[in-house]
Amino acid sequence: MYNKSLGIFYGILGVVLFSSKAVMVKLAYQYEVDTLDLLLFRMLFSLPFYILILFLIRKKIPTVKIQAKDYAWLFAFGFIGYYLASYFDFLGLNYIKAGLERIILFVYPTIVVFLSWIIFKQKISRVQFIAILITYLGVLITFWDELDVAVNQVLWGGFLVLLSAITYASYLVGSGWLIPKFGVLRFTCYAMIVSTFCIVLHYVFDGGWEFMDYPWPVYIYGFAMAIIATLIPSFLVSAAIERLGASNFSILGSLGPISTILLAFVFLDEKLTLWQLLGMAVVIFGVTYLSINRKKQA
Repeated sequence: MYNKSLGIFYGILGVVLFSSKAVMVKLAYQYEVDTLDLLLFRMLFSLPFYILILFLIRKKIPTVKIQAKDYAWLFAFGFIGYYLASYFDFLGLNYIKAGLERIILFVYPTIVVFLSWIIFKQKISRVQFIAILITYLGVLITFWDELDVAVNQVLWGGFLVLLSAITYASYLVGSGWLIPKFGVLRFTCYAMIVSTFCIVLHYVFDGGWEFMDYPWPVYIYGFAMAIIATLIPSFLVSAAIERLGASNFSILGSLGPISTILLAFVFLDEKLTLWQLLGMAVVIFGVTYLSINRKKQA
């Protein structure tokens, strides 16, 4: 019982800390920081910690023999799940509210169901299909009210964040069989290092080389994103999944949009209308219903 309660605590804290990332990005954007620069700060500031963790677990020998193709797949999933997903998300936050971003990202479990159906031919049950319809109805309600403000900006920003959800879902679907080979800690560290390499390479070819010219709060937000919204929650979530199981933990994920909206209200003065709150409630209900159904089928 104590182990489960601790898992719930770790899970809630991890979800809330992860959710704070969007608010920190929006706060940093107030200083007109470039998207690629901000993403570079996030990854470079967290990189030493992941390298340190790899060093500390270096004597832990994987139980399964790791082949060259496994490392190739790891690179691919690090590229998709931590580089592309993060880049699309940071770009999208230039155009939409932090609360709306989290609601769109929250639909990734429905994308996982679709990808599992397309790739692994896993049948979508009637209940799952209904839950998915409910979820996207909620997203539509949320968007509908926002379109009065700036149609093109909101649609483009929402599309970019949806791409982030799709790439992250692809990472979850594809890496599931690979994580047990490396172990959660080693796989996460390797994937983050791959992502950092991709971002640095991107910056070499496309960066503005102005990363030393920003006001000091930008670097504080970059460091906070690296530690508070990336490093710490990544291990809290791993600890929660270990104690609760992936299915039970996925239900706690419904706290993500709520915590982001509350944080955005406090720190960004973002206000949601009744229609947007209704849309958020519908999305949370749909995803939670889907998660509970998948848990029963597992």
